[in-house]
Amino acid sequence: MTRHTKRQSALFGISLLLMAVACFAVLDTTTKRVTTVVPILMAVWARYFFQALLTTAVVLPLKGLGVLQTKNPRQQLTRGVLLASVTGLAFLSLTLLPVAEFTAIVMVVPLLVTLLAARMLGEHVSVQRVWLVCGGFLGTLIILRPGTDVFGWSLLIPATLVVVNAAFQLLTSKMARTEDAMTTQFYTTWVGTALASVPLYWFWVPVTDSRVLLELVLMGVAGSVGHFLLIMAFERSPAGTLMPYMYAQIGFAMLGGWLVFDHVPDHVSLMGIGLIALCGTACGVLTVYELRQKTQG
Repeated sequence: MTRHTKRQSALFGISLLLMAVACFAVLDTTTKRVTTVVPILMAVWARYFFQALLTTAVVLPLKGLGVLQTKNPRQQLTRGVLLASVTGLAFLSLTLLPVAEFTAIVMVVPLLVTLLAARMLGEHVSVQRVWLVCGGFLGTLIILRPGTDVFGWSLLIPATLVVVNAAFQLLTSKMARTEDAMTTQFYTTWVGTALASVPLYWFWVPVTDSRVLLELVLMGVAGSVGHFLLIMAFERSPAGTLMPYMYAQIGFAMLGGWLVFDHVPDHVSLMGIGLIALCGTACGVLTVYELRQKTQG
């Protein structure tokens, strides 16, 4: 592959990633609207059910029954459980936090994974990365400072979300070495659907508003399209190249929060959001630099 072709592939991968995080911002914004009308568990079920249907419609024609072949069924089940837990905690967090602030807190996860990867996956983490991780956590504390509406016991929910999401990301990174991405996507969506279906009987409410029904479908579509675009992006560009652009999701989330809820973070919260985005982007750039130095060496 020539240098020009590699550059084109990288740019295409970045474009796919930006579309993916835009889909995730749509998912979060729509979720915050829907959960004011229907129970959270019903929203979680709709998100997984419609995503599972769309995923199956795309994956089966491409892979056939071979999509069911996995080397680690236990890990597939664990990943599905973790992501279902992440989704439930995220939906609950969105009832407590504005979309932009919620997204900024979730964006701390890649920084936390950076530290945990050193201990759990044996990856090297430089001192500069440690300082960037600390900067990201400082940005989170600024957003969730005393005096804000969300300061209190409810902070345990997004805090738990960050820890569970980090575990999910670490397991995903480990599975990516041996498992097909579409197989993993297929199992994850159906495990989530099965888990969310168990308590559905006690939380189901009739949906008579066509707008709410369309939003429930949109949640599944946005999640499906976002994950497929993310897979396609990582197939075309290295992770180190893409990671700095993940933080564009904060910008999309702020736009969604402004358009739908007329919410703009205050100046102090914007400082925290900016610090998280800056540290996360710098961590991604540092990753690219370290990879190039290692290759040249």
